[in-house]
Amino acid sequence: MSSYSNHPAVTVLGLGPMGRSLAGAFLAAGVRTTIWNRTPGKDRELTALGAAGATSAEEAVSASELTVVCVVNQQAADAILRRAGVARALKGRTVVSLTADTPQRARDTARWAAEHGIGYLDGAIMTPAPSIGTPEAVFLHSGPRDLYERYRPVLELLGGTHTHLGEELGRAATFDLALLDVFWTAMAGYAHAVAIARAEGVTARELAPFAQGIAAILPPLFEEFAADADDGTYSGEINPVTSAASTMAHVVEVSESHGIDAGVMRSVEGLARRVIGLGHGGDGFIRAAEVLGRH
Repeated sequence: MSSYSNHPAVTVLGLGPMGRSLAGAFLAAGVRTTIWNRTPGKDRELTALGAAGATSAEEAVSASELTVVCVVNQQAADAILRRAGVARALKGRTVVSLTADTPQRARDTARWAAEHGIGYLDGAIMTPAPSIGTPEAVFLHSGPRDLYERYRPVLELLGGTHTHLGEELGRAATFDLALLDVFWTAMAGYAHAVAIARAEGVTARELAPFAQGIAAILPPLFEEFAADADDGTYSGEINPVTSAASTMAHVVEVSESHGIDAGVMRSVEGLARRVIGLGHGGDGFIRAAEVLGRH
């Protein structure tokens, strides 16, 4: 008998790559796991491992004290959870949403859940599907502390680190969006850098180790700029916005000389010029966060 047999049963709604990984981690930990997906046929591998495949969402949520939802967005999650039969079956049970969406949609769903007697926690997964069940996984959670503490032992079976960010339901989604903003703008910058390098006869493999060196500069800058942003100091002693804008202009010039779309860097340069125009040219670039937040 599994050493985890005392953990509550779990239902996983959504069997995309992440949902399958979540269900697989619960199964590997010996948790009785029920699974359901809107599109049939994605449950065969998991049922072969011992998962119970439900024929409907109502059946799935009725099977467990805890339901974990991981689908494409909150609209898809709500379309499942807010069905009359599903809502009735969930009364007195708990939902943990690991579906990425906006903070306001998380709050709206939490309000709906409270009105229907359903416990609700919102969450975010900050690492890719292969990390689930390993020490590398990173989970963020927000919602009632007592509810989180009640189910933390079973959630921790998913591996990695779990951080409760507070009771305000939108906090996990806020962290998720902000961190994905960093990731995808960085990836867009890297794709653009590869395009420029290749246009000038430099291969992506040649560039990669130096790009990694640039990336390694960022973590201490994040910490330094966080202090500047929170304290309102915006130090530009090392690299003022005026200097940064000049470099940005060079990137735009070389890009467009090769017919490469420079729209992203033009936008960033425009933001830098706006900061300068407001009299903050001697500040560090993080002053842009304050300028972007102006109404």
